[in-house]
This record gives sequence, C-alpha cells and structure tokens, in this order.
Amino acid sequence: MVLGKTTTIRMILGILKKDKGEITWNDKPVDRKNVNFGYLPEERGIYPKTKIYDQLIYFAELKGMKKEEADKEIKKWAKKLKVDEYLEMPAEKLSKGNQQKVQFITAILHNPELIVLDEPFSGLDPVNTEILKEAILELVKSGKYIIMSSHQMSSIEEFCTEVLILNRGVTVLKGNLKEIKNSYPANRIDLSTEENAEKYIKELGLEIRNSKNNEYEIKIKSEEDGFKLFNLLAENKQKVLKFEIKKPSLNEIFIEKVGE
Repeated sequence: MVLGKTTTIRMILGILKKDKGEITWNDKPVDRKNVNFGYLPEERGIYPKTKIYDQLIYFAELKGMKKEEADKEIKKWAKKLKVDEYLEMPAEKLSKGNQQKVQFITAILHNPELIVLDEPFSGLDPVNTEILKEAILELVKSGKYIIMSSHQMSSIEEFCTEVLILNRGVTVLKGNLKEIKNSYPANRIDLSTEENAEKYIKELGLEIRNSKNNEYEIKIKSEEDGFKLFNLLAENKQKVLKFEIKKPSLNEIFIEKVGE
C-alpha cells in the first residue's frame, strides 16, 4: 500500500486499519480511550442545515463535555475566531473560510492533548488565514502537541520544528527543520539599497533572480559571494537598507527532494 499524508493520519487516529506495526502516544496505543486528541480533516465535516451552535454542542457532548462547559468554550473560541455572530445560523449560510474555522473549533473544543490538522489553511483568504494562525500559535504556546499536514511549505516552515516529507508513500526527508536547513549551504541574498545596485551585483558575476524598487533576490554559490558583495557596496558608499544571506527555503528543499 502506498500511503499519502491523509491516509497516514487516518491510520494514526484509527480511522483506517493498519496492516502491521504499532502507533503509540506516550507509550499508549492511539485511540479514544487512551489519548484525548482532536482532528481537523481536510474535507468539510459539518452539517449544512444545522445551526452552528447546536452542532458544536453536539460534537462537544460526543467528546464527553458537559453542556455548561461546552457553552463556555464555544463562546470563547467563536469570539477568538470571529464567528460568534454566526452561531445561530445554519452552516450552509457561512463562507467556506468560516466553515473551516467552525470545524477547527470542533477539533479543539474539548481541550485535546494531541491535535492533528490536515491542510488547515485550505480555502482560507488572507484575513481568515491570519486569524487561524493566531489560534494555532496560542495552542502551541499552551503546550499542545500539533501534527500538521500541508502542501504549503511556508506554513510548515512558520509553525513546525520537526518535519517529514513523503513522496509516493516513501519518506524522503525527516528531522529537525532548523538542522535540515543548516545542512544546506546559503544560496541567496535578500538585498535592499537606497540607490540602484545592479551594476555592483553584475560586477561580481552574480545572478539576480528578482528585482523591484532597488530590492534584489540574488543567487549565490556560497556565503563568500555574499561577503564580497557587501564589501563592494561598502567600498562604493552604497547605503544598504537590508542585507541577509539566506539558506534554502523549505519550498526549495521540497522541490529538490520530490520535484522529479
């Protein structure tokens, strides 16, 4: 069997049966009896004709919460995620982004210790993405352990400390994100100058990937190229507003590993 991200998640949570092996959390098999977990699936999983508040109460009670406790948590998270005005509306009246935020509430309402998020930002506009990001960061700060699956490498890079990249069911890269990035040589410079600096960049034979309003993304082979450019700009009294030597992004590493 070739496993993808979602299939792996469903096996971890016992939704799909595994052929062999063991899945544990704190030395206990992952199931509803042993582990208090929350799951945000990639697909929509709320009832379109039912009021948001009623179904949140229903999901909370399924997870063992008392109605008074659930009511308090629903109102708290609805306010944080800016969906409190929709609680008395049926789900079908909400935008896809707000439906996603409601579904997120169902995943974390019961205060789980383990939270699994499958493509949490899928279909969200920039405003709702930022709202959900703030909520996830709050959960991280409170000590929750979060497993996140995403095709958006920028989101993974922003949130995750440990990563695993699958290609056709095979692990091609795993480990601490910072250590992985540090194992790669620097490959670009982000430069911003007050005046046009193109001639100095070309003088050193460096490639400009992108440029706009005296802001440049420059391809380099090593950090030494960066030091040479900085010294050249200083010698010519160029006012440098930003100069950053950067490692490959996770997106670049992903393309290198699975681009074929």
